[in-house]
Amino acid sequence: MHYKDIIGLGIAGNFALHLQQAGEAEDFVNVRVDDENAPKGLFPFYLPHTNKGLLSQYPLSSSSLNLHGIRDDVQAEPEVALLCDLEYNEGRVTGITPRAFGAYNDCSIRKKGADKISEKKNWGSDTKGISEILIPLESFEKGGILDNWRISSFLKRDGNVFRYGEDVEISGYSYFYTQLLEWIEKKLNTQEDEGPLENISQALAACNYPKQMLISIGATRYLPYGEKTFLQKGDEVYVVLYDDRLHCKNPILSKVVSNKLDEEGICYLHQTVL
Repeated sequence: MHYKDIIGLGIAGNFALHLQQAGEAEDFVNVRVDDENAPKGLFPFYLPHTNKGLLSQYPLSSSSLNLHGIRDDVQAEPEVALLCDLEYNEGRVTGITPRAFGAYNDCSIRKKGADKISEKKNWGSDTKGISEILIPLESFEKGGILDNWRISSFLKRDGNVFRYGEDVEISGYSYFYTQLLEWIEKKLNTQEDEGPLENISQALAACNYPKQMLISIGATRYLPYGEKTFLQKGDEVYVVLYDDRLHCKNPILSKVVSNKLDEEGICYLHQTVL
């Protein structure tokens, strides 16, 4: 499945300590937030049918991750993505309905001195990752399917598999469910061009008010190995979402090692670095 007509957005700072690990906390020092636990803001990674430079290039792949000769450090960012319907009234977003979720890699360049966070997020084709299959959502609220799902991530290098990010509950995001949707709607309508952030309502208008968005809801924390290890050709990145009623942490690692993840209750992304 492709998402070439759908705006691609991400959330910065929706999991405690990730920005510090990624060396990006200082970029947001002057960004005002509603409360200390709130995410820092939204950023675009794909603006379809526009002439916004690299952001106009379709970056998503379910199988490969192309470094395109980047000399800066490039790091995987394991996340959950939501595919959402959007409703508008006179140019303002008035409704967001999550329809499905999947495993996502918000792969990023660790580039110092970038004016906008989006400059680190899309450097051409196959620079972002989305699972081949998304899981339908009947509801996005407490008591629903996501109460029971977890996210983990791994890097395979030279035949060895390493845990990359923490294995955590998906519901452990700082903002989630209704609180997250209300925050996203507010930012879609009101976020200004400030510091590392951009005016998202202008981006929606430039994309002719797309009916859907794919939004990554924040990178989870790295384990020490993931925090210090950057991608190189030949690596394989795995982001695995799993239902903890059907699967456990250590067996998931074994399934990654044996590359046997096609089971009920698992949604995964597997990318080879080119």
